Amino acid sequence: MHGESLGWMGTLAVASAIVAAVILVGYLVRRPSFDGTTRLWLLLGLGVFPIMSAGAANVSGFQATQSREFCGSCHVMEPHAADSNDAKSTALASIHARNHFFGKDNCYTCHKDYGMYGFVLTKMGGMRHVYYYLTEYRSMPLEQAKRDIRIRHPLPNGNCMGCHTTTAPRWLSIGDHASSLAQVRDGSLSCASPGCHGFAHPVTKRGVELLLDGGPLTTTDAATALGLTDGGPGDAAPGAQDGAP
Repeated sequence: MHGESLGWMGTLAVASAIVAAVILVGYLVRRPSFDGTTRLWLLLGLGVFPIMSAGAANVSGFQATQSREFCGSCHVMEPHAADSNDAKSTALASIHARNHFFGKDNCYTCHKDYGMYGFVLTKMGGMRHVYYYLTEYRSMPLEQAKRDIRIRHPLPNGNCMGCHTTTAPRWLSIGDHASSLAQVRDGSLSCASPGCHGFAHPVTKRGVELLLDGGPLTTTDAATALGLTDGGPGDAAPGAQDGAP
């Protein structure tokens, strides 16, 4: 990771690997008798510490992939990350990036699946992104990526409702929230649309897309005009990603 510290899990992984290496090198150099004490040290050097190192390294790696810095490390995601990092931007992604609790992980926090197996499903979706990047997007010019790469499925309001539950009195006290409550909960009005809070990443949107969810064009009409579908609602462009709107 660019400039990121290992964190305590990463430090644990490295330290465990070093301890295991020291134990094994010490055994090879000293060649002690194969008694109970030696067996115990070998158990630690061949089993306990390597397993601890592998486990901590995996957790540290998973944590690293949740950061916005990681998400923006692919060149096709640079516009999304740059907009999030822009302190003057009023886009939803940038507003959430300034949140003190999860701002540095706002990509993962907003795009992750909130179901029972959300973590696993989100990481599986991430592997799909890696596959498409290696096979299709790695050499794609940035301007073409901004034009052609689109979210695989619309961001569900349920992701927003992971934090904004739609039940808090303060939330309901806002007139627009109260009047559109049923639409927000059933997903017929997207929170991240011009008819509500605006797009999360407007920097990558094309003109006709700005009319989705609140403009004169229906989602199907606009998607057809953009060539994102053959006319069926909800279809996405070939190779479109589900974590990169």
